[in-house]
Amino acid sequence: MRVLVTGAASGLGAALVARYVAAGHQVLATDVSTDLSTGAPGGTAYLKLDVRSPEDWDAAVAWCEEHWGGLDLLVNNAGIATGGRIDVETLDEWDRVVDINLMGVVRGCRAFVPLFKRQRSGQIVNTASAAGLVHPPMMSSYNTVKAGVVALSETLSHELHPYGVSVSVVCPSFFRTNLADSIRGADSAMGATARQLIEKSPRSADDIAAVVIDGVRKRRFLIVPDRPARLAWLSKRFARPLYDRQMRRIAARAHQRAGEARTPDAG
Repeated sequence: MRVLVTGAASGLGAALVARYVAAGHQVLATDVSTDLSTGAPGGTAYLKLDVRSPEDWDAAVAWCEEHWGGLDLLVNNAGIATGGRIDVETLDEWDRVVDINLMGVVRGCRAFVPLFKRQRSGQIVNTASAAGLVHPPMMSSYNTVKAGVVALSETLSHELHPYGVSVSVVCPSFFRTNLADSIRGADSAMGATARQLIEKSPRSADDIAAVVIDGVRKRRFLIVPDRPARLAWLSKRFARPLYDRQMRRIAARAHQRAGEARTPDAG
């Protein structure tokens, strides 16, 4: 199988690359990072790809056609972490996360769908988040873009079915990765909370990658690879009052922490 993974320099992307290479597949690892090959498994091909650049996407399509004669699996995995209260997070921060986390996926799909249609085969896997299914407070921008990725994926799953192309969307909760390093912005109190949740998670990127690959192999549309994400999603669907109470508690705790963070400035 011929596989392209974006955001492959670290985290879930690197874990997926390692597992696909170990299974004997041909893998093109892409990332905006110039240190892409550091620590990656042998036998992996590398290409610099900024998901914000249509030209980089065109180059990735050309590479796959020239070296492989096509592509079997596109994994739109690149993304950043963000979040904050609606009146604190800036519009520039919104623009950045929309451009990378949502439009980066859109650009990838637009670039490779013509190839998949010509082949009349292929798979697209889009990395969203549990935040695309459940929407905690103080995460407006992140929730919005990840929900957009889920909506895009469902739309394409129907649109591309006549061409033999399948689509999956991955919705994990927090797991250990360096994604926290991408957190920046005006709402430092909420950023610190997100970093803590990422760094203290008992789940590794490799744990998530193993479940994702199994779901992709079975061509599942919705892949929810960990128990906390599944419980949150089921709670929202089947126990909405319980879900709402939990979201309100999260908001109350965040309000208290933010208030405590401002206390030194008051005096």
